[in-house]
Amino acid sequence: MTSTHENVGYLPESKHSTHTAATAAAGIETAFRMLEGRWKLMILFHLFGGRLQRFSDLERAIPAISQKMLIQQLRQMEADGIVTRLVHHQVPPKVEYGLTEWGQSLCPALDALLTWAEAKPAE
Repeated sequence: MTSTHENVGYLPESKHSTHTAATAAAGIETAFRMLEGRWKLMILFHLFGGRLQRFSDLERAIPAISQKMLIQQLRQMEADGIVTRLVHHQVPPKVEYGLTEWGQSLCPALDALLTWAEAKPAE
């Protein structure tokens, strides 16, 4: 077993890599940086399940987001390799967004985070 810190406890051995507390924190910080932003998680939940969504569909699904912000968030996630942009060359132009395989693999982690948040003890 790998100890992250004597006050934290133990993590199970990883098959792929071993992390120190510093490298684990840096890795999580990188992941959070890719997902930070008010709208990214909302966009991800609309794209989970392999669905391709047109830009206008995402706009309608998230009415509180501005067009500029939606474009910005999608471009950032595309640059990070989470979202793919599929352009159909037709008139009028049709652009669809979906998750990459790596982006789709984020679903179980977010489900686990949701389960963790729901288990918060009542105060």
